[in-house]
Amino acid sequence: MADIELTTAGAIVRYLAAQRIALDDLDSDAAGRLAAVSDGESVPLFGGVYAIFGHGNVTCLGPELHSARHALPTWRGQNEQGMALAGVGYARAMRRRRIMAATSSIGPGATNMVTAAAVAHANRMPLLLLSGDTFSHRLPDPVLQQVEHFGDPSMTVNDAFRAVVRYWDRLTTPEQVLGSLPNAVATMLDPADCGPAFIGLPQDTQAQSYSFPERFFEPVVHRVRRLRPDRRELATAAAALSAAQRPLLISGGGVRWSMAEAELRAFAERHGIPVVETVAGRTSFPSSHPLACGPIGVTGCVSANAMAAAADVIVAVGTRLGDFATGSWTVFDRGSTFIGLNTARFDATKHASCPLVADAREGLAELGAAIVDYRAPADWTARAETETAQYHAYIDKLAAPEAISSLAELPTYAQVVGAVSRAADERTYVVTAAGGLPGETVNGWRSDVEHSFDCEYGYSTMGYEISGAWGAKQALPDRDVVALVGDGSYLMMNSDLYSSVLSGHPITLVVCDNGGYAVINRLQQAQGGESFNNFLADTMTQTPKGAADRSGPGPLHVDFAAHAASMGCASETVVNITDLEAALERARASERTYVIVLATHPTSWTEGGVAWQVGVPEISNRPDIAAAAADMAEAMAAQRRGS
Repeated sequence: MADIELTTAGAIVRYLAAQRIALDDLDSDAAGRLAAVSDGESVPLFGGVYAIFGHGNVTCLGPELHSARHALPTWRGQNEQGMALAGVGYARAMRRRRIMAATSSIGPGATNMVTAAAVAHANRMPLLLLSGDTFSHRLPDPVLQQVEHFGDPSMTVNDAFRAVVRYWDRLTTPEQVLGSLPNAVATMLDPADCGPAFIGLPQDTQAQSYSFPERFFEPVVHRVRRLRPDRRELATAAAALSAAQRPLLISGGGVRWSMAEAELRAFAERHGIPVVETVAGRTSFPSSHPLACGPIGVTGCVSANAMAAAADVIVAVGTRLGDFATGSWTVFDRGSTFIGLNTARFDATKHASCPLVADAREGLAELGAAIVDYRAPADWTARAETETAQYHAYIDKLAAPEAISSLAELPTYAQVVGAVSRAADERTYVVTAAGGLPGETVNGWRSDVEHSFDCEYGYSTMGYEISGAWGAKQALPDRDVVALVGDGSYLMMNSDLYSSVLSGHPITLVVCDNGGYAVINRLQQAQGGESFNNFLADTMTQTPKGAADRSGPGPLHVDFAAHAASMGCASETVVNITDLEAALERARASERTYVIVLATHPTSWTEGGVAWQVGVPEISNRPDIAAAAADMAEAMAAQRRGS
């Protein structure tokens, strides 16, 4: 087969455009939506490239992306972090089956993407990052935007990505493309090692040409590997579960990425085992199901945490068992047994778990076959129904519009989430992140619609909400993507509202304005501190004499609706839950991104009833802090310590 002369940049673009994913690896919704770009068996693996051009990528990569724009669309970002976060939202919505790339110039454009890389890494999401770099030959050093390291001239700011990606490379010759790109793609599609990949592109290397084998650019159809469990691990896990008197299933994000929802439900029903969900696993099990005990952990509910505390055998399916899901490992009885069903050995063996290294769908199927006659005791299954009923009654009470006695009182986050949940249908896909909204949304989004929820809480990234919603809408054009964001996150990153308008991907955004970083203020005060530097009103203590008042609806109060309108969005401000519900109907009918703003209560929160370990000073002149330290020590006395 003949060779083909291409620049490094040209080879990268041509290779990406040739990668495909098997159609039967997608969920049915995605497969139907992508019929137009299907060859009958596969669809493009890469949905496109987010790009902000600068001198480090515009002259070489830019022309190649322009030539390939019909096969590999390029989307203009407004901020490098935002566009890469959109790539994370896209990958989540696509269940890690399709990927976005993001390219920046060198210097600040590259380092702006480091946070987004960390989000992808923490959440185990595929994202390809292509950043410009300095010259390999170093002749013009120092170049524009270069940060020099006197003792290591090979180091550039792109080395900062090493800590936050699964795969890192810097191309110094064109032929390195032949090994680097296939390894990057393989990493991003690996169920165990899935995460972001970074490739640095020095400016001279991008421009250099090479005779590449033509077969390198032939279409490749990828399939996601489904690991089957080891027989001995399966036997050990089956023996442990068969002896359980109070078994519990924890459904993590891996259930969704494996598309194992049907198998999870069948497994739970067949064996009478209650199910709780992590943040990432939310909407993997129908909320109305009698075995559904709700979300677990710090942002979870009392019913799920009560079941976890009483369980003797816990099957942790597709979860990394983070501190919010485990209450910093205080939720579970110290004598309980864990079975870690996970594609990643690292996660499957946490806290002395019996490892069952396998794909969630295949692992559940084989574990079920190994305990075919087992069923949990009837009183344990009945307890699940009782706890679940209490959970729903609690959330119903918090979310009800009439929970507020007068219009003078501000709506709570729980009521806002309740309104969004009531307005939702089978097409709704909700997005949120960080701050106080995860706890409220994880509890209040009680949907039976599979894969209808995205809460970025693996890295707890303020600013993800709008960008992630834009990426989700690109992945799910037929769904109604509704994002919930606090005023603090909105101020951190909002320019992708304009991206959604510019690209024609309308979303609905609900902005909850509670006057600052309210949930961190809650943590600050709960651990004995004084309210400081979180609420806008607090900043008055630092305001120079004669400066404008920043605390109220005066000249420095942000008019979020007007701001959104300035970026081309339809927008309005509402004052109560009834008006919010009417506005959500108007948003559903809008062909443009629609922003709804309302003031919300700053100190009302849903309680999960478990501890969370944070650092509290062991000594302090403030009595409240000393008391908080004592309370923390008492709470952590129940902490499970590695086994």
